Amino acid sequence: MSHVEEFLTAEEESDIVNAIVEAENNTSGEIRVHIEASSKIDHFSRAQQLFHFLKMDNTKEGNGVLLYVAVDDRKFVIYGGEGIDRAVPKGFWDTTKDVIASHFKKGNFKKGIVEGILMAGKELQTHFPWDQDDTNELKDAISKG
Repeated sequence: MSHVEEFLTAEEESDIVNAIVEAENNTSGEIRVHIEASSKIDHFSRAQQLFHFLKMDNTKEGNGVLLYVAVDDRKFVIYGGEGIDRAVPKGFWDTTKDVIASHFKKGNFKKGIVEGILMAGKELQTHFPWDQDDTNELKDAISKG
């Protein structure tokens, strides 16, 4: 079994997907999680690649958020779409990154991801509130590489 498959249990993955659904209930923003073993390029660039590969740059308002985790590298990135970059102040994701990092340092990976997702959802709600015409534009499932 690979490190990616061992990183989270099936129950933990289900909890993460449920957090995505909960977070997206109050925002038109779209949240995805991608987990892979490592990256041959810098992690921010890899998150950018995956953001495009997962078609997260095709959302109506450009308000997708990717939480990318490279398990073996012990790195993660929160990457937001252009709509988010235009709407939020500089340093917008710093608090969320700090919370995730503090849980990861303790080995609480699921808790870090879930809290990060829920925090992202609250932040997105401020700038991209849910509207009755909103549709779920992206899969909520965790993607793996």
